[in-house]
Amino acid sequence: MVIVIMGVSGSGKTVVGESLATQLGWTFEDADNWHPPANIEKMRSGVPLTDDDRRQWILSLRDAIQKWIADERDVALACSALRERYRVVLREADPNGESLRFVYLKGTYEEIDRRLRSRAGHFMPESLLKSQFAALEEPGPAEALTVDVNQPVSEIVAAIMQGLSLQRSSDRM
Repeated sequence: MVIVIMGVSGSGKTVVGESLATQLGWTFEDADNWHPPANIEKMRSGVPLTDDDRRQWILSLRDAIQKWIADERDVALACSALRERYRVVLREADPNGESLRFVYLKGTYEEIDRRLRSRAGHFMPESLLKSQFAALEEPGPAEALTVDVNQPVSEIVAAIMQGLSLQRSSDRM
């Protein structure tokens, strides 16, 4: 199974995805690592990515998800997946609709802005947060499990595990 942890920059995708993967004994992948250098430089410079910039990135993620599913690898993937059309492309990797789930980490602009201002060492400047919220097309309940980011990571992970009926790796033995 592949779980896409989605949301705007600063919503906690990476820390939640890493924690979830650890709890489940899964692999963690960060979609930021799949961006070409030109995209990262553009974001680092404070320039929002266009759909054209994201096209190859989304397609390569789709192909990776398809391979993970075919190889029966369990992966927690941190990926913004802000627009519905990006999520549609990612879903192409799972034509049966049985092995790919989305979790939307939802927070207000003010909450996320506060987080970004305290974060160091990430290429995405907080100045791009407005463009992230402008691009965000929130998924509905049929498309993704929505979890409020205004709680500790352990509670977010517990909500994901309960919402998707997942068991800790130690509980499956």
